[in-house]
This record gives sequence, structure tokens and C-alpha cells, in this order.
Amino acid sequence: MAITLLDPEGLPKIGAYRQVSVATGSRLVFVAGQVAWDADGTTVGAGDLVAQVEQCYLNIGTALAAAGGSFDDVAKLTVYVVGWTPDKLPLFLEGAGRAAAKLGVTPVPPGTLVGVAALDVPEHLVEIEATAVLA
Repeated sequence: MAITLLDPEGLPKIGAYRQVSVATGSRLVFVAGQVAWDADGTTVGAGDLVAQVEQCYLNIGTALAAAGGSFDDVAKLTVYVVGWTPDKLPLFLEGAGRAAAKLGVTPVPPGTLVGVAALDVPEHLVEIEATAVLA
């Protein structure tokens, strides 16, 4: 595996993600920001943050598989959430957990979550991009 995830002493242990990823692979994979579209381009879960987070993660899993990888190869996630407030964290984690169960992984690479005013179309509540390293 090309990615080792760490929680160094001296940094808080968040649980939802690790603070550091060490990449030793040789192929970088950059997955464009994924929104809650299904394969036909139809929005999944309009108005439902949990369903949209789940779909974003599933889309990332599909993209990584096409490149020969999986969430185990993700070095970093960047998450954009419309109108983010801390009370939305349980919904975000539920969506990520549902996707993890379907994908058979525990996606906990380092991540950055950014609150935004809007995304590409009004019904999209979240967009997630990934950077992965494959051996």
C-alpha cells in the first residue's frame, strides 16, 4: 500500500480522519470534485446532506477503481459544503459512514472541510475531491 496514515503525538486525534498521510507510491491520481450525481447525471438526495455525502464518496470510489486504486490509496480529501455549520457534522459523518460500509473501507485520510456559499447547481450541497497515490 502506498499510503500510511498517522496521528502524530502533539496533534489532536480527531477520529473522523488522520492528521498526516505519508505517500510512498509513484502514481498520483487526482479525482475531480465529485457531487451527488449518479451515472446518468441525476442528483441523488436533493436536500439530503447524508445521501449526497454518501454519493460523493461512492463516486470517488468509482473514479479510484477506474485508476486501479481504492480509498486505501487516498492521501487527502477536500470537502466543500454549502452553508456549513458545526451542527452538520453528524450528517456528514453518517453519509461518509454509509459509503464506507458499501465500499468496505474506512476512509480516514487527512481532509480539509470548507464552507461555501454555493456549488455548481443549487441542489448540490457537497462536493468532494481526492488526491491518491498508487504504488
